[in-house]
Amino acid sequence: MSVPVQAAPPQGALRRGISWVTVFYHEVMAEMRRVTWPDWPQVRQLSIGVVALSLFVGFVIFVMDNALQLLLVRLLPRLLG
Repeated sequence: MSVPVQAAPPQGALRRGISWVTVFYHEVMAEMRRVTWPDWPQVRQLSIGVVALSLFVGFVIFVMDNALQLLLVRLLPRLLG
């Protein structure tokens, strides 16, 4: 049994693929020029906010974990058994 040999894609198809990538690249670069980037004080302020919020959420989870552990692991078995 012979395996059919596939012909190489026509040269025009390859050019269309490359031109699509080129057009996409130019569109991305044009869009990146329109982006308003934050300045350093904004970056610092937002970063501090993210860290503070993360610490707060971590603290709330820590408190809830300890409270539920106290209730379900220590107090509930004493009441039921």
